[in-house]
Amino acid sequence: MTLQEFFTMGGYGFYVWISYGLTLLVLAVNIILPVIQRKQFLRQQALKQKR
Repeated sequence: MTLQEFFTMGGYGFYVWISYGLTLLVLAVNIILPVIQRKQFLRQQALKQKR
């Protein structure tokens, strides 16, 4: 098996790699968005306490 055969996966490589990419994208978004939202929430709470 060559590297090219591995990446083409018998003609289904495009669909397989797209599905892997979308899965990784969704996982990354599920990790990054809550972190960003938490920072915004803490920043807003700090501003409210200063008032």
